[in-house]
Amino acid sequence: MKYGYFDDTCREYVITKPDTPEPWANYLGSPEYGAIISNQAGGYSFVRSGANGRLLRYRFNSVPADQAGRYIYVRDRESGDYWSGSWQPVGKPLDLYRSECRHGLSYTVISSSYSGISTETLYLVPLGKTYEVWRLKIRNEGGRKRAVSVFGCAEFTNDGNYEQDAVNLQYTQFITRTCFHRNRILQLHNECCRRNADGSNGEERFFGLAGAPVSSWCGDREEFVGPYRSYANPIAVERGDCGNVPNYGGNSAGVLQADLDLEPGEERQLCFVLGAHPDAEADKILSEYEDPRCIETQWEELKDFWEEKLCRFSVHTPDENFNHMVNTWNAYQCFITFIWSRAASFTYCGLRNGLGFRDTVQDIQGILHLVPEMAFERIRLMFSGQTSCGAGLPLIGFHHEPGHVKLPGEPGYDYDPYRADDALWLFPTVAQYIGESGNIRFLDEVIPFADHGEADVYEHLRRAVRFSLEHGGAHGLPVGLYADWNDCLRMGEQGESVFVAFQLYQAMRILLDFARIRKDGDTVSELEEQSRKLRKTLNDVCWQGDRYLRGIRESGEKVGSRDDPEANLWLNPQSWSVISGCADEERARAALETVHQRLNTEYGAVIMDPPYREHAFDGARMRLFLPSVKENGSVFSQAQGWLILAESLMGHGNRAYEYYRECSPAEQNDRAEIRRLEPYVHGQFVEGPQSPHEGRAHVHWLTGTASTVMVACVRGILGLRPTAEGIQIQPAVPSDWKEFTIDKFYRGKRLHITVKNPNGAQGGPVRIVLNGETLPDSLVPFGQLENENELVVTMPGADPAQ
Repeated sequence: MKYGYFDDTCREYVITKPDTPEPWANYLGSPEYGAIISNQAGGYSFVRSGANGRLLRYRFNSVPADQAGRYIYVRDRESGDYWSGSWQPVGKPLDLYRSECRHGLSYTVISSSYSGISTETLYLVPLGKTYEVWRLKIRNEGGRKRAVSVFGCAEFTNDGNYEQDAVNLQYTQFITRTCFHRNRILQLHNECCRRNADGSNGEERFFGLAGAPVSSWCGDREEFVGPYRSYANPIAVERGDCGNVPNYGGNSAGVLQADLDLEPGEERQLCFVLGAHPDAEADKILSEYEDPRCIETQWEELKDFWEEKLCRFSVHTPDENFNHMVNTWNAYQCFITFIWSRAASFTYCGLRNGLGFRDTVQDIQGILHLVPEMAFERIRLMFSGQTSCGAGLPLIGFHHEPGHVKLPGEPGYDYDPYRADDALWLFPTVAQYIGESGNIRFLDEVIPFADHGEADVYEHLRRAVRFSLEHGGAHGLPVGLYADWNDCLRMGEQGESVFVAFQLYQAMRILLDFARIRKDGDTVSELEEQSRKLRKTLNDVCWQGDRYLRGIRESGEKVGSRDDPEANLWLNPQSWSVISGCADEERARAALETVHQRLNTEYGAVIMDPPYREHAFDGARMRLFLPSVKENGSVFSQAQGWLILAESLMGHGNRAYEYYRECSPAEQNDRAEIRRLEPYVHGQFVEGPQSPHEGRAHVHWLTGTASTVMVACVRGILGLRPTAEGIQIQPAVPSDWKEFTIDKFYRGKRLHITVKNPNGAQGGPVRIVLNGETLPDSLVPFGQLENENELVVTMPGADPAQ
């Protein structure tokens, strides 16, 4: 079933059926003031921290799943009938109530039509502001005068800390009160014990109204909702009067009522504004929105901000769904994940007070093709989270102070021990950054370590390789330590990870390139020798004829052996054998073919098979999960991106595209009742064949899937691979793509690329004509680019071997 469609012109996803299988969400604002909103106006807001700066209350895993929210109610004062500006929470019959939700880039518009009254509510956080605005347009569509009341409703938290607000009721309900001042409700916390710099007492929040006088108000949730009722039928809306009741020692709310008389065809505009500002600042903020043009200007500024980011890369291919995702929604999700990490969603409550190392370094890759300059500071931050021994800190706190950080194993450190893979993600990220930006001097930049000392980026990378080499097991492969990307896999203190070994091989290849640029002969010789040894071990010890092992436990037991009764084939070693460049062509083809035959489903390739049931070893923590769920044999979507990239690097365009379509949310747009998650963003995993709910997706928005699939599309399928010297173009596309175009902004230059594929090739050598001149190979040197460039890339004839 289809619940909406993509509007490319406006870069929006339009929800036309409001009864979506789950709440479909969008993000507003930035970490300075963040908001999550569903198509029913559910969700929550916070300042700086989803865990410690919560403004609006949200009940995770509740029924309904997205309440409370940012609700607007409309009541006919003559008939007493009432409804909400979003279909929920009132939930009028859909044969009488029409609704549309347009999720855009950092804004959401929800429209309704019922009983001759139409509404349009725009929700956004203006650029650079630390408050949110709900702009309501209400119109009388009928032929007679209408008397209506509008209610704006926000349920405040009593404490900014999510856990305290949720469970410490003998404290949090007695530290706050609300009051009303002119056109706004103020919520005050801890007035008796906190003095602010401006002389006021306590923490202040406000919920205000501009555009109409307040006819009544309520600051107490129970008084607004009423006993044995819900947000579907609040007593104050039903009776048409909020009662002017403050909260004192209960649950706070902000409810403002405006009574309007609408002539036939008349439209009025109101603005509700929510923020964590003291009364004097709230007064200034609200005064701006007395001018209806203010919010329109801010909305245009927001659109322009995102258009400037996304217009730097666009494609036009024969696949509209591919275009929807690459041009807008996958790109936007990469930005949201880059900005928010795993901070706050309908799944994450924001309690992790920092940036996960591997998560963040991978997230950076998703936006590098668009804004390498925006990624630069985050890359520097992640290098400052690397310790002097070469490992990455598992978590970089929001108040990170390089040079003064406690390390795993030291007193006062209270997070996980070192992970084997963390620092190795720096290598592809730095290589891609240098390729996009041309900033090869970044290798010379001196950055402090997390614990003590400092070094240039090149030395940081050398130490990361050294850490992996020094932490090797009996066969010379790197040990998995606490985890090796798969947090559910523990192979023992000396257990070796084949996945990390492939990462290390890739890291050494990238560092070799940098060492040659710097003419560091000693490092070149050392890396050549170490990479030869590692490649030999991987191919001699870990290859099993049609697959690579997943690892070797410290006992010598092989994980992922073809003789194992369960989990005898794992996805990541096969894809990474190709991505790393370690596997020769024969092994690479065999491994990828085994994946396709054994692991692939209509929703993508599962992470391993068969799932663990009875034969798991002690470190296989995924056995805690049901079969075909999460790490125990689901389609773990982040790994799908690596599989697409691996097939693309092999020139297998049809196979890469097959995997892409299987995991693309847009391809599930007409099967939303199966996928359930938003059809415009990737999730963390999809349940596999042994689940009765195969195809159901979980954990929306904040997932590394966004970046890995974007990299797979840009560097893999479309074949744009910037290097220090220029940009290599090597597409791997489905054979029925006969022509497509790419527009890219590259180091201040504009590239318009037309790819021609008259003979239905999937990959292989290409012929490139740059501004009328034929180039000798697939590399477009940066030095030959003009400000505006026309490139024609012609793919070869079809290869029967493919």
